[in-house]
Amino acid sequence: MSPESSNQHPGPDPETSSGSGILRGPGDPGSSPAAIPRKGYLYVGAAATLWAVSGSSGKFLFQSGVTPYELVQIRVTLASLCLLAWFLLRNPRLIPVARQDILYFMVLGICGMAMVQFTYFYAISKIHVAVAILLEYLAPTFIALYSVVVLRERLTRLTVIAVAGSTVGCYLAVGAYNLNLLSMNLEGILAGIASAIAFAWYAIHGERGMRRYDPWTVLFHALLYAAIFWNIALSPFHAFMRSYSPVQWGWILYISILGTAVPFGLYLEGINLIRSTRASVTATLEPIMAGFISYFFLGENLQPLQLLGGGIVMASVITLQSRKEFDANTPALIRERQKSRFRG
Repeated sequence: MSPESSNQHPGPDPETSSGSGILRGPGDPGSSPAAIPRKGYLYVGAAATLWAVSGSSGKFLFQSGVTPYELVQIRVTLASLCLLAWFLLRNPRLIPVARQDILYFMVLGICGMAMVQFTYFYAISKIHVAVAILLEYLAPTFIALYSVVVLRERLTRLTVIAVAGSTVGCYLAVGAYNLNLLSMNLEGILAGIASAIAFAWYAIHGERGMRRYDPWTVLFHALLYAAIFWNIALSPFHAFMRSYSPVQWGWILYISILGTAVPFGLYLEGINLIRSTRASVTATLEPIMAGFISYFFLGENLQPLQLLGGGIVMASVITLQSRKEFDANTPALIRERQKSRFRG
């Protein structure tokens, strides 16, 4: 976790749209596009691996008496404090933001980060973890629909195939075909759908923020305002006041650092390079990694349809990388153009 790019740049780029995952070919007018760097997929894949453990550990904490409200408050508070300490030690330039952008970060933190955390864990507390994961990973579909319907952009055929494939594959991989979804807790189902909407919204608007700021700066301020929100919604530091066993503290620290600060940072690093639609499709590797972890470390069996679903998800991610494609509007390129104009 070592942010390297510069933090703040002068003003928004007038030549960019607020797109969320549309590829532009080399012949498109405007700025010169660059090939999508494949390391962006590696960042998101690493984030998905870390998230894979987070859901089951959250379920364990709920079963041991911790509420979703308490876990979300302690999670975002510890994650934001850890990032602040890291920045102060390694790169303080990543902390400040322009005054006119504070409202943006407040909205991103409260409507995005705070709601992603709460709706996901609330869904887990009410319904099966597999179904909560499945519902959250409707996010790529919502991002694609937003791009087409709201932004009037055209998705490439590969992206459409990957979005559809990842959704179907996720359904099979989590074994949702064995579950009676209609008989499940309605609050949990609605919370799961809300988590998908919040996750999609966070990815789209986080991408906008990275046109001016380093991904880790965007993450820190999103976590900071999410922490402020949850310490107002509950009494300040309410979750810290109760006693926890050493095992509970171990999982709380994992969820806060390796389940929140690090993977959300890696996810934004991925969006920074490959944009939000590709990143959200790649993040559907999370249930696949969770299945592998359960198989190798917990001795759980994987059914043939689950293996098929995992193969479909991995094929969808590979499909996105199967042909070199170009994009002039990744946040990383936009910030680089801004720096070049500033130097000029």
